Amino acid sequence: MSDRINILVTGVGGPTPRSFVRSILDAGCERYRFVGVDSNPLAIGLYDRDSYIATQVVPECSSEAYWPAIGRLVDRYEIAFAVVMPEVEVLTWARAKEAQALPCEAFVPDYQTSRVLLDKKAMHHALHEKPYIPAHANFANGANVDDLSLPYPFWVRSTVGSSGLGSLKVASRGELDEWMRINPAVGEFIASEFLPGRNLACKLLYRDGQLLRSACAERLAYIMAKVSPSGITGNTSFGRLLNEPQLVEIADDAIREVFRQHGAKPHGVFTADLKEAANGQPMITEINVRFVAFMSVLAQAGANLPLDYLEANLDPGTFATAYKHYTFEDDLIFLRDVDERPILMKESDLLKREVHDA
Repeated sequence: MSDRINILVTGVGGPTPRSFVRSILDAGCERYRFVGVDSNPLAIGLYDRDSYIATQVVPECSSEAYWPAIGRLVDRYEIAFAVVMPEVEVLTWARAKEAQALPCEAFVPDYQTSRVLLDKKAMHHALHEKPYIPAHANFANGANVDDLSLPYPFWVRSTVGSSGLGSLKVASRGELDEWMRINPAVGEFIASEFLPGRNLACKLLYRDGQLLRSACAERLAYIMAKVSPSGITGNTSFGRLLNEPQLVEIADDAIREVFRQHGAKPHGVFTADLKEAANGQPMITEINVRFVAFMSVLAQAGANLPLDYLEANLDPGTFATAYKHYTFEDDLIFLRDVDERPILMKESDLLKREVHDA
């Protein structure tokens, strides 16, 4: 691959697409050049001249003007491939792929399966017989929840959306009623048994049904956690890299089951979120149809999934398709914050609070 390849990246105002691009650039890979787009003119990625050869504001993907704008960019910059990260756009591109109407190649999954995975209610229903799905119930905002079949406390959140939208641990009927009142924008909630254990993430890369790569991590704290009643903002500030392939077994089984129900093969990148029950059993809480924002930290540690993602599609002749589960040195953690590059380090090197004698 001697020629440079131009890649379209959507949603560059968000941390996940920017982390994707950083993973490639920090690896010193010069074959790929990036064109960034976002519907928000305040999106910071639009003004990152070091990462993108060009950027442009485009209409929202729900607009009729979206595809003509994307098509013009594809033609102007000879785009070979699109990296689509915001899940609402993943769905839009998956629908267009189903209609054979994509302006360039994109690594997106089946449309109907994507719809199920993006809807936490539908995902839980598709997997409700699996032992790794927590007890759960759905209810409309403002509904009478007297007959909810879950004991308090339980976890509640919106059935759609990301970044922990509408999420909270509720301990009583009064707390639940108040939470519904202060979240009028949430139309439907999903309640699930409270899982007190570790907060885990498993990333998986598939192509045409074949699992190519995987990596796991633990989320320990979130950026700006104090602004969220649940302490969860969807953007990890402190995490631990894990060597636990059993998480991959659970996530792979769940993803394959949802695709099987729709007569399709897993294709694309997914992040399964898991939380441990009191007995240590990892339980799946959601499956994202995308990478997560701390992927550049994994790349620093040797698990460059974004580079795998591109080369599996754009350099299939030399890409090693044999499955690889990335493992890490013991004791590796990462620290992230707003406006700072992530830090990868040994947990044993954390500075300890100095204790003074009275």
